[in-house]
Amino acid sequence: MIQLKKIVLLFALGLSITLNAQNTYKKWPDIIRKNDASWFGTDEAKKIAENVLLYQRDIGGWPKNIQMQQELTPQQKKDLLALKSDLHEITTDNGATSQEMLFMSKMYAQVKDERYKESFLKGLNYLFEAQYKNGGWPQFYPLKKGYYTHITYNDDSMVNILNIMKQVGEQTDYYSIKPSAEIVEKAKKSFDKGVDCILKTQYKQNGVLTAWCAQHDEITFAPANARAFELASLSGYESTKIVLLLMSIEKPSAEIVTAVKSAKAWFEKTKITNLEEKRVLNDAGKVIDKKMIVTQNAEPIWARFMDLDTNEPFFCDRDGIKRKSLDEIGSERRNGYSWYTEAPTEVLKKYDAWAVKNGTKVSALEKKNISLITVAQDGTGDFTKIQDAVYACPAFPYDKVTIYVKNGIYNEKVRIPEWNTNVVLQGESKEKTIITFDDNFSKISLGRNSTFYTYTLLVEGDDFLASNLTIKNASGDRGQGIALSVVANRAKIANCILLGNQDTLYLSGKDAKQYFKDCYIEGTTDFIFGGATALFENCEIHSIKSSYITAASTPQNTAFGFVFKDCKLTAEPAATDVYLGRPWRFYAKTVYINCDMGKQIKPEGWENWSKPEAEKNAFYAEYNCKGEGFQPTKRVKWSKQLTKKEAEKYTIENILKDSKPNWYSSSTTVK
Repeated sequence: MIQLKKIVLLFALGLSITLNAQNTYKKWPDIIRKNDASWFGTDEAKKIAENVLLYQRDIGGWPKNIQMQQELTPQQKKDLLALKSDLHEITTDNGATSQEMLFMSKMYAQVKDERYKESFLKGLNYLFEAQYKNGGWPQFYPLKKGYYTHITYNDDSMVNILNIMKQVGEQTDYYSIKPSAEIVEKAKKSFDKGVDCILKTQYKQNGVLTAWCAQHDEITFAPANARAFELASLSGYESTKIVLLLMSIEKPSAEIVTAVKSAKAWFEKTKITNLEEKRVLNDAGKVIDKKMIVTQNAEPIWARFMDLDTNEPFFCDRDGIKRKSLDEIGSERRNGYSWYTEAPTEVLKKYDAWAVKNGTKVSALEKKNISLITVAQDGTGDFTKIQDAVYACPAFPYDKVTIYVKNGIYNEKVRIPEWNTNVVLQGESKEKTIITFDDNFSKISLGRNSTFYTYTLLVEGDDFLASNLTIKNASGDRGQGIALSVVANRAKIANCILLGNQDTLYLSGKDAKQYFKDCYIEGTTDFIFGGATALFENCEIHSIKSSYITAASTPQNTAFGFVFKDCKLTAEPAATDVYLGRPWRFYAKTVYINCDMGKQIKPEGWENWSKPEAEKNAFYAEYNCKGEGFQPTKRVKWSKQLTKKEAEKYTIENILKDSKPNWYSSSTTVK
């Protein structure tokens, strides 16, 4: 009777004072996940935190289905204090404990109240204590009689715990509380044990690995029953998060790779594409009926329960009898439970990229004549990351391979290796297709050559084409930080925006020829630098502050270095003293032809970088330019104004001459 009273008390606390909910979000999980970081420093959040602390038991865990944000009466607070040492109804089911730990982490990030840190660490210790020696977790701990002792994947319970262990073990910034080295090591071991348990519980059907069940016996690992309508079965829903967790592991073992491949094959085998769920709602928006409608080419769905031997979907009422269709069970269970799921779609969308990254073949990309790969953050393409698309490109292809990138901000560091030649990287629009990363010299901290590792996009593969993109180094004015690094031959960049500060654009490569057309290039010091031969045609070159536009390192005996034709040199208002260039190496070559130079360009035009020898060997010249910044009579004496005859040599054919004729005329647009 005493235990029954405690359960009734918790139920009452969870439901009480609904009208007094303080936050816009009415559900406790929404409050944790949907509020921005700053909200967790408010008085409202602090008040809720006091409730969360009250609900936490001395052992470290929390009960489930409690609306922690609801205001408590003095008597309710007193009752909760009396329950502190009670060991009943503490669980990880329905997100309990893991979501409260996340809340405490977010609170501690804003308010350094040591009670929040202590609460998080107590929760972590509770999870350590609850783990079975075989790596699994029960639904309730201390153990509750019945099916609650089974290893529980139901409602992602065990996956939620393992994600905590993963973040703590890898010392990421996901949680604001940083445990001791001892606890970090403990989390790593706990995670590894959990993964081992996952591998051991993957169900074999006639000797073939498939997926997982919602519950597995804690001793034998065999599929296990739960409630009367939750018979042992393969689960389309619970298996999804398990596979995604395995796919998140860097450098997975051969066993993990096999587990993922097998589960993916099972998802493909069991997907349903001829049914759609139709829901009937009442005036209040509540589901009063569900029907499955036969539909051709429907979006794939999976059954929540599938037969262990045949994979056939089945449905149960509270009598525990299997039925073959949803309309055979009563309305209470039919409408009050999720019998179908779209969740495995996420695995199928991410699988190809994971498979390429981990050295397995990808069926959709095994064709030798692959010519188009689409990247889209919403999952509608072949990949969601640009780098994964690059991994999928064949080495040294005979024909162009286009990576078409849909609009979005791609926060990633992208490298196109030298064996990935003939790549076309085309954005949907230059303003809305953005590749960005924030590395800089200090952040990389690899010694004096750190600059060259700071790129956002690195192109090493020859015959590269890019268009309709923004490529950005987002580190700000914090020293050297490359947006685009091109160390390839026959590279063409058209209609792109290149953004950075110092060292925005690095151009190099042995005998490399590179072509920039209709681009916007922005930066501060030496923001176009390197030793390649590069033609800039009809580009806007924008200086953010007073400094140097170019720093060429043209090799000796090279005919052309950097050539700007029909370009416009602009600047921020604060940039009033801008040099056209200075020599990074003695034989630097930079020429401006038919360019419009703003008033920010200094009258002397060029600077020797304290290298008198460069004045004898560097070649700095201009021809037929205009604008307030073009003052040929005031230029340094060691620079040159070309004659018409000399300028006539600066044709695209001469500057970009290569063994492949007219390579620069290649289209950068997908037809």
